[in-house]
Amino acid sequence: MSQSGNGRDHNPHGFTMWFAGGGVKGGRVLGDTDDFGLRAIDGRHMRDFHATILHALGLEQHKLWYLHNGRQEKLTDFGGKVIEQVFA
Repeated sequence: MSQSGNGRDHNPHGFTMWFAGGGVKGGRVLGDTDDFGLRAIDGRHMRDFHATILHALGLEQHKLWYLHNGRQEKLTDFGGKVIEQVFA
């Protein structure tokens, strides 16, 4: 473990994600990070990726709730924006 306590220095602010199938257009690169590769600079949030995955699966993000610690929650929290550029 690193001294910061963050495991193996995983970066929650800028990362790579692969999509395949479900109408996804192949060979696309979307988004960008700062010069250090530390933070995303395109304004997307993880809930946008969740909304996009749910959309590809044919699920409506606003209708998908689950019980967590005695409370109803949504995977996309306050709502994500489907990243339309991902699809063909």
